[in-house]
Amino acid sequence: MTESVVQGAGSAKRPTYWSIISKNFSSTVVDSFRTIGRNVRMLIMTLVAMVTDTVRGKLQWKETLNQVWYMIGVTTFPGILIAIPFGIVIAIQVGNIIAQLGADSLQGAAGGIAVISQGAPIATGLLLAGAGASAIAADLGARTIREETDAMRVMGINPINRLVVPRMLAAWIVAPLLSILVITVGTVAGYLVAVGAQGVTPGAYWLSFGSFAHPVDVWISIFKSFIFGTVIALVGCQRGLEARGGSRGVADAVNATVVLSFVVIFALNLLITQIATMFFPMQVG
Repeated sequence: MTESVVQGAGSAKRPTYWSIISKNFSSTVVDSFRTIGRNVRMLIMTLVAMVTDTVRGKLQWKETLNQVWYMIGVTTFPGILIAIPFGIVIAIQVGNIIAQLGADSLQGAAGGIAVISQGAPIATGLLLAGAGASAIAADLGARTIREETDAMRVMGINPINRLVVPRMLAAWIVAPLLSILVITVGTVAGYLVAVGAQGVTPGAYWLSFGSFAHPVDVWISIFKSFIFGTVIALVGCQRGLEARGGSRGVADAVNATVVLSFVVIFALNLLITQIATMFFPMQVG
C-alpha cells in the first residue's frame, strides 16, 4: 500500500506531454518578444548614432562605401541570375493562361506587375539576407568573440557608431538599386519571351504594361526593398554582436540571421502588400 502511494506521488510530479509543450511554447514566445525588443532598441540607437555622427561630421563614410561595394559585388550577378528565370517563368505561365482566354495583349500587364510588385522586392530581400546579412553576422560575430568590440568600448568607441551605422547605410543604398536592377532585367526577360516565343506584338506588350503598371508600383517596390534592407542589416548586426561561444557561436549567429531574415521578409511583404492594396488599388490607365 505504501509503495503504491509513493509511486502515485512520483507519477503526479512527473510533467505531462502537454505541460512540456506549453512550457516550450511559452519560452519561445518570451524569447521572440525579447529578440524583437533588442532589435528595436538597436534600431533606435543606430538612428540616433547616425544623426549625431552626421551632425558632428564623424560619420564613417569610408567604411560605408566599403560595405556598399561589398554588397554590390556579392548581389549583382546573383540578382541578374534570379531576375532572368523569374521573368521567363512568369511570361510562360501567365502567357499560357492568357492565350487560352484570347487576351494576349495583357501579357505585358500580368508579367510586369508580378515582377515589379513581388519579384523584385522579394529577390532583393533574399539576396541581401543570404549574402549581405550573413556576411555582417559573420564579421561582427568574429569581432565579438575576439573581444574586439569590448576593446572598442574600453577605448571609448561605441560599436554602434563604428560598425552598425555604416552597414545600415550600405543596406539602405544597395537595396533600392538592387530592386531596380531586378525589375529591369526581369521585365526585359519577360518581354523577350513574350515577343519571341509567344507571338505577342511589342506594341501590345508595352501598351498593356503601361496601362496597368504605374510609378506608384515602382515606389512601393523600392519602399519594400528599403524596409527589407533595414531588417537584414539590423538582424545581422544584432546577431553578430551577441555571438557567444567561439566559432560555433559565430556559425549559429549566421544561421539564425539567415533564417530569421527570410521569415521576417515574407511576413513584412505580406503586410505591406495588403496595406498597399488597400490604399493603392490596381487601376487601368
